[in-house]
Amino acid sequence: MKLASVNTGMPREVSWHGRIVTTAIFKEPVGGRVALRKFNLEGDRQADLSVHGGEHKAVYCYSLAHYDYWKRELPGRELPMGMFGENFTIDDGGPALPGGQGLEESVHLGDRFSVGTAEVVVTQPRLPCYKLGVRFGSDDMVKRFLASGRTGFYAAVLREGEVGAGDEIEVISGEANAVAVSEITHLYVAKRYGEAEIRAVRRALRVEELPESWKEYFRNRLRQAGERN
Repeated sequence: MKLASVNTGMPREVSWHGRIVTTAIFKEPVGGRVALRKFNLEGDRQADLSVHGGEHKAVYCYSLAHYDYWKRELPGRELPMGMFGENFTIDDGGPALPGGQGLEESVHLGDRFSVGTAEVVVTQPRLPCYKLGVRFGSDDMVKRFLASGRTGFYAAVLREGEVGAGDEIEVISGEANAVAVSEITHLYVAKRYGEAEIRAVRRALRVEELPESWKEYFRNRLRQAGERN
């Protein structure tokens, strides 16, 4: 994999449905080397720290191949790098898997990667908020984004360093309790849990890098599944 683009942005105020919204989802590509710190890239910030940013969401990654999908879904729409609010636009070497989401299926929670002189670890999928709709000027974009399965994922910074477009992204190690990003998203939105989902959730709960808020959500889902059974 390669880093196709590094994108940053600062919070700005925009008008949305008659009110002013502060958002940092407007990211733009930057040239040269960029410092990657524990909580974000140099020149990048998050507007609402209660749901964005923090150690577990230091970097948001999105697949370059997904842009082809969205160009078909949104004909005529300009889609520059960073359009989905991602910090890293990742070129994984080809189109999305037929009938699948591609990068979300090959990347797992707890996977560790080197990029430039930094090292990151995958922590969780992205669950879009209404500000993705603000970015696209469309209320239904959040629903369409989540339904597509092309969510991208967040990573925490294990080693600070410098990154830049063109850097190789290399796998350092995988997680023994491998749960794909796409599987976690499915488990989050699934209406009911069968035996397969219960086994997958128990596996995910053993992944150290999965944030505690996600683990608590899944523990509640397991309790609910136990009550129904």
